[in-house]
Amino acid sequence: MSVKDIVVKRFKELCDAKNIKLNELANISGVTPSTAYSMMDGKRRDVSIITIKKFCDGLGITLGEFFSTPDFDSLEQEIE
Repeated sequence: MSVKDIVVKRFKELCDAKNIKLNELANISGVTPSTAYSMMDGKRRDVSIITIKKFCDGLGITLGEFFSTPDFDSLEQEIE
């Protein structure tokens, strides 16, 4: 699983846990819904850390809380 896939999975989990839709997350985070849906699109590779931070702010969590999961901890190194 790629970093991008795990980011998308994590936001879906957090939204489900708080019972909010992606569109609602975008609105409370000050991000346009099109940016939110674009980030969740599997065809897009890169994710902006600024957008991740805004979503975390909207969810009321820190970046540390967002990234502190076994999925992120088990990622392979990008540099070989």
